[in-house]
Parts: sequence; C-alpha cells; structure tokens
Amino acid sequence: MEMPPKEKRETPKSETRSSNPKTTRKRSFMARYGLPIALIVMGLLLLGIVGAKYINVSLGGTAVQEKPISNVLNMADQHQLKSVVLNGNDVTATSVTGQRYHAVKEEGQSVTEIFRKDGAVVSIDNNQQGQWLQGVAGLLLVLLVVGLTFAFIRRSGLGGQAMPFVRSKAKRFSESRPSVLFKDVAGVEEAKVELQEIVEFLKQPERFISMGARTPKGVLLVGAPGTGKTLISRAVAGEAGVSFYSVSGSEFVEMFVGVGAARVRDLFKEAKDHSPCIIFIDEIDAVGRQRTNSGNGGNDEREQTLNQLLVEMDGFDKQTNIVVIAATNRPDVLDPALLRPGRFDRTVTLDNPDIRGRQAILEVHAAGKPFEDGVTLTELARQTAGFSGADLANLLNEAALLAARKDQPKIGKLELEEAILRVMAGPERKSRMITEAEKAIIAYHEVGHAIVMRSMPNSDPVQKVSAIARGKALGITVQSPAEDRYLMRRSELLSKMAGAMGGRAAEEIIFGDITTGASQDIEYVTNIARRMVCEFGMSPLGNVMIKAESEGGSMLSADLAARIDKEISVLIDQAYATALSILREKQEKLSLISEHLIRVETIDGEELDRMLFAA
Repeated sequence: MEMPPKEKRETPKSETRSSNPKTTRKRSFMARYGLPIALIVMGLLLLGIVGAKYINVSLGGTAVQEKPISNVLNMADQHQLKSVVLNGNDVTATSVTGQRYHAVKEEGQSVTEIFRKDGAVVSIDNNQQGQWLQGVAGLLLVLLVVGLTFAFIRRSGLGGQAMPFVRSKAKRFSESRPSVLFKDVAGVEEAKVELQEIVEFLKQPERFISMGARTPKGVLLVGAPGTGKTLISRAVAGEAGVSFYSVSGSEFVEMFVGVGAARVRDLFKEAKDHSPCIIFIDEIDAVGRQRTNSGNGGNDEREQTLNQLLVEMDGFDKQTNIVVIAATNRPDVLDPALLRPGRFDRTVTLDNPDIRGRQAILEVHAAGKPFEDGVTLTELARQTAGFSGADLANLLNEAALLAARKDQPKIGKLELEEAILRVMAGPERKSRMITEAEKAIIAYHEVGHAIVMRSMPNSDPVQKVSAIARGKALGITVQSPAEDRYLMRRSELLSKMAGAMGGRAAEEIIFGDITTGASQDIEYVTNIARRMVCEFGMSPLGNVMIKAESEGGSMLSADLAARIDKEISVLIDQAYATALSILREKQEKLSLISEHLIRVETIDGEELDRMLFAA
C-alpha cells in the first residue's frame, strides 16, 4: 500500500537550517562572537606594534637604558664603551659589560671622533634594512587582520549578507500548519469581521486585482493592553495560511544612527522574498511618533526609522501580497503620515469585552479545566466587568494553580473569587507584620468605604471587603457593577467619590485622627473631580473643555487655573461631607461590622448587606 506523501513543512525563521546540533552550536557561536574575537586579535597585534616601538630588547635579553648624551660621552672618556652605533641623531652605545644605552645628540653635534678617540668601535646605520623590514611587517599585519576578519565572517555565515546589528530582529512563524485561528479569538467579533477581508485578499488576491480594487496595505489595531491585538494578528495569518513576521517597534531603534532604517529595509526585503505574508509591528508608537522640528539641524534615529518605514509601505505594488498590521494603545501620538490612505488604511478598535465577550473568552480558556458543580461562567463574566482578555485568561490560570496547590480535583468558587482578587490587587500578604491598632484602623477604613458605597444611590454593589494586605494596599473593598455601562451620570460620579472618601471619614469619626492610608483614595477622587471640571462640563465653569499645556492645550491664565482648583476642591469637599454624614448616621453599624471584620478578616457582599440592613 502506497504511503501518502508527507506534507512539506516550511522551516520557520527562528528555527535552524541544519539538523546537526554541533554545526548549529558552532554557527551560533561564530555568528555571535566571530567579529568581536577578530577585533580583539587586531587590537592585540596593534598593541604589540606599539610596545615594540617603545620597548626594544636586545638579542641577549638586556633592555636598553635611556641616558643623556653627556653621560654617554663621559662613559666613553672613561673607556667604559665597547661599541657605538650612530643613526642620525640617535646614539646606541654598548658598554664593556654588555649593557646598552640610548641617547640623542644635538643636531649638528659631531661625536664620531670623540668615540673613536676613546677606543670605541663606531659604525653608521642608515636603517634602510630596518625600514624595509618594518614595512614588510606592517603589510603582513594588515593582511593578517583582513584575513582573520574575512575568515570569521565566512565561518559565521554572514558573507554577502547584512551585519548582525543591522539585521531585522523580527521572528518569522510559518502558518502552513496554523496554531491560532479566528475560533481561538473570542470577544472581538467586530474586529474579526473587519479583518476577514484581509484574509480573503491574502488567499485570493486575483479577485480584488481583477476588479481594480486596492486592498488595504496596513491595518492599525488600537486597544488597551491585553485586548488581544497580537493574538488576532496571528489568527489572520493562520486563517490565510501565510507566514507571520512579528517585531516590536522598540527593536528598530538603536543608539547608532541608520541602524533602525537598515533593519526596516532588511525586514521588508525578507518579507517580499516570502510573500504572501503578514508583518506585525507591536507598539508602533515607539517608532511612529509625530515628527517635530527640534531645531537640532537634523533627524534623529527614530525619525530616520519612521521615514524608511513610510518609504517601504509606499513601495508595495499590486503583485506584492504583504499586509502590515500594527498595534498601539496610543493612537493619538502617531505621525499623521502613517495614518493617511495608502499606508494604514484601516483602523480596528479592540475594547475590553462586554459581558457576552467575557463569557466567550472564559469558555475558550476554560477548555480542559475541571470545575465544581455550581460554577457558571455566566456568573463569573458578570463579576469581572472591566477585565481584558488577558486578565480573564490569567484569572482562570490563577484559579487552576490555587486548586492544584490545595490538591483539589476541581476548581471551585472560592478559588475563582481569590483569583479575581489576585488579578485586581495581587496576592495576599499575610506575612506582613501589622499591629492590632493598625489592623483596627484598616478594618474601619475598609468598612467605611463599603457602608458609604452601599448607602449611595446609583452605586455599584459591594462584592467583598477584606482587611488583608494585597500588593501595596493594606486592605481592599471590591465593587462589581451589575451590568456593563459606557456612560456615567453626574450623580454616579459623585457617588463614586463619596464611596472613595468613606475610608478617611471613618478614621476621623472613630479615632478622631486621620492616617496616610487614604492617599490612593484622594488621588482617585481628585482625578474624577478634575475630569468633571475640565472634560465633562459638570461644574459652574460650564460646558468647556480645558486641556493642560502638557496635553496639547494652551497655557492657562492664573485666574482660570485658580477657578479650576476651586471647583475641584468644592467637589471633593462635597464628597467628604456626604461620607461623614452617612457614617455618623450609621456609626453603630460601622463599629459592629468593623469589629466583625477584625475577627474574620474578609466578608462578602451578602454578609455585609445582612449586617448593614438588619433590623
């Protein structure tokens, strides 16, 4: 029975071309260390020449001593010299004991007869033979260095190719056997629809060319970190079955001017040799920032790299099936030349997923993980509002690790709840030594947050209150919105501010003093108040947008800056007064719940509600 032919697998760029491990290691060593070794050898030879010029050793091994010409003449007068060699103004004398001396006579001074009169054998050295030998030695040195350098380059496999520091650092992945497809990417359905056209073009470019259509040369993916920009780019390559080049924008830029531009040229040359393919540039804002006239009289390395990228994207023709996909979370800083039609023709936005998207992402990452009865991904998706795709993947992985650490056969609700807190604030830090007094302050602080949050209208439900340190926080109060929201009312923002100030208000009411534990709360409240005044038009200043000079706005007058600061302070003071009023009214509940939290360290939202609203 005839066996079917094996599929030919294209060797990825990152894999070695040789099947011999010894050859692979040798090439890797020579490619990395060949040129440095050649330069070291050249430096040692040059040091040898310099040393030989200043350290002249006789055949007998005796070093030549420097002496003034007057001392040498005195030695001759005392008949201590056996021979003298004259070479221009240089005098080399050998004593009767074999010691050699070097001196320099004055221009025009005649010493030949003096030495002969005192019994020394005088000889004249025109140095023609020495100069000829020195020239031959220099020529041999140059040939040796050139030969060594050429040999190292040849052995390292770089002959006729770009040097290592100007080679592109992009990693090439062959997608002839795709590892990522659209079915592996969840929660970004609109983005997949937009990118499906790219897949069709890479599969059947003649369909578009025959219609006279110009397909996008570049696609810009915009989204927060962890929303799946790299993953969906791999999926596009996998669906089309083409090669995928991945590189970070920061890998183009070096301290040497011209290196980044050379790497861009090398990347696109290699991509053309393996077209159709996809080039993915992550964090393109590292190289694609807006060009400015800095007044330094020339372009810096980053601008030269950007210019070369623009030239390469303009150089695509209809027969070059290459698509450039770039990702960034800072589209506002990109150069307008990158975003014009003909370069990055299309912008695809990837937001944090909604509840349906989170459930779809959880289903993808839950495959192969055992869960206890009663665990529903729908409920987990509801509890993780604001999580990105990467956060959700990390959540399930943390839960699986916690279950394995406890030697449990399945993942339960407790592990999932702990994983949520780990992703949001970090792992517990029970080893931190906290005094009983500080523990009480932390408990009252967190319960103060929780009571104000539960007492304010339009406030999100409280999911958990903990007096255990996590990350930099000494305690944590977690709110979980009942549904995804994309607009915030003014009353909701005021409720958030009052809830954030509940911790400091509880400290003042119970202990008559305040601590440094509210620093993050104050920063959070100040940011909301500033945006309400300067961006949202929710203050007596009216419906105006006020940007600081650092954000691209004009310089603010002293009067306007003072009015802004005043309105921000009014909003913060109003939130603090609201928190004080609520907690004074419910001071008995504040003490009861706080003392309970000191004992148990963590309470959930249901237990909080039972204690807070019990008769």
